[in-house]
Amino acid sequence: MDNFNCSGGFFDEDRLDKLNEECGVFGIYSPSGVASELTYYGLFSLQHRGQEGCGIAASDGKVINYHKNTGLVTEAIKADDLAHLPGKIAIGHVRYSTTGANSALNTQPVIGYYFKGQLAVAHNGNLTNTTELRNRLTANGSVFQTTIDTEVILNLLALYSHDDLLQAVRKTMLDLRGSYALVVISEDKLIGIRDPHGNRPLCIGQTKDGGYVIASETCALDTVGAKFLRDVDPGEIIIIDENGMQSYEGFKAPKKALCVFEYVYFARPDSNIDGLNVSKARRLIGRELANEVKLDVDMVIPVPDSGTVAAIGYAEAAGLPFNQGIMKNRYAGRTFIQPTQAMRELMVHLKLSPIRQEIEGKKIAVVDDSIVRGTTSRRLIQRLREQGAKEVHFLVCSPPVKWPCFYGIDTADRDKLIAANMTHDEICEYLGADSLHYISMEGMMRAVENNGCTYCTACFSGDYQMGVPDEDSIGKDALERSTRNN
Repeated sequence: MDNFNCSGGFFDEDRLDKLNEECGVFGIYSPSGVASELTYYGLFSLQHRGQEGCGIAASDGKVINYHKNTGLVTEAIKADDLAHLPGKIAIGHVRYSTTGANSALNTQPVIGYYFKGQLAVAHNGNLTNTTELRNRLTANGSVFQTTIDTEVILNLLALYSHDDLLQAVRKTMLDLRGSYALVVISEDKLIGIRDPHGNRPLCIGQTKDGGYVIASETCALDTVGAKFLRDVDPGEIIIIDENGMQSYEGFKAPKKALCVFEYVYFARPDSNIDGLNVSKARRLIGRELANEVKLDVDMVIPVPDSGTVAAIGYAEAAGLPFNQGIMKNRYAGRTFIQPTQAMRELMVHLKLSPIRQEIEGKKIAVVDDSIVRGTTSRRLIQRLREQGAKEVHFLVCSPPVKWPCFYGIDTADRDKLIAANMTHDEICEYLGADSLHYISMEGMMRAVENNGCTYCTACFSGDYQMGVPDEDSIGKDALERSTRNN
């Protein structure tokens, strides 16, 4: 059966075979009054965190104006749109839909009116008690225009707004469960909030004109010329206005649970997250793989782009030649029309093209970030053999993904995760590889060791430190499967 998305086209089947981040957020207080323009460039640098939709909301001190649409940043936001978003304060969002349909309506930021004025919210992460909160709010008269959990957060802020905005944020945090990195604007304030576990990244920078930026990754700060100041602490509330930046204590969990996949796959290699450079972490993952897995091969090649740095690390530590080996077509569409199975099979040819002259007759080690369903890896290995590879050994930079994520990553139901349903040898046979090697949990943790930072590894271990969704949100069967290890 064809896979059809809500925007009216057939979506790329390969995206279901990757762990996809839900989104990226960006907020700025710009004394120079170019907030929306800088937000546009900030979102462009965060495009890897979401490609289905984006939006900007900006305040001129009196009114919050906004523009949002489906598509990439360059498709959804034009120069004329920015001209209608004046002001010193703005937030933006790039989205990959994990909750709620992919539509312009569900694109963020979410904007609302309340008795004190306007608020706009952009959210990275996923709440686990959305249904409970939505039902409670609806019973008290709240009306919802979207199907996303971000609007629940907006309604809670409005509900508690009889206090000042800081107290409204604190009360809202008491109600929220799960993962969230938030940027919020009122007419005169920019607010950044990170959940008590620090599951999603959020950092602060300062611009040359004395303004401030809050963003998912430091690469966005670099893009707009902002100097990195620090990461937002778990449970911290940052408020920025004409008086500068103030930090307030919200609620901090006993144990941090930063998503380890930020280092494995999601974040850009030039970003630093909670004190650790992403490129360095990936290189160390490759080195740990080399310590664990010794192979008699002619060369190491990556699955571009996410496996490249780890493949370099593996090759360096193993004393093996590194070769690009596979070329990626950067212009292959996100939503190619694929009405037949035959056309879907062509996607691997369009996106990833092995270089015959480099691999023909060679024994190769292929490095990738993860295996989810295995269909993409299987087709890639077939292509490598068609192009003359003598042996294909597959190396994976993360342990087997056996459990779904409820904290803002788009993972399949557990019955569609290959590692939850096949043995190691069965997966290797299904892929058609000569051998298959996952990094151990201990090896991955050594690579991302960072000043005692602790991580969320639920998709590998089934240890859901921040709880699981209520039954109504995911269904009784899924809930039982997901909590079986707890």
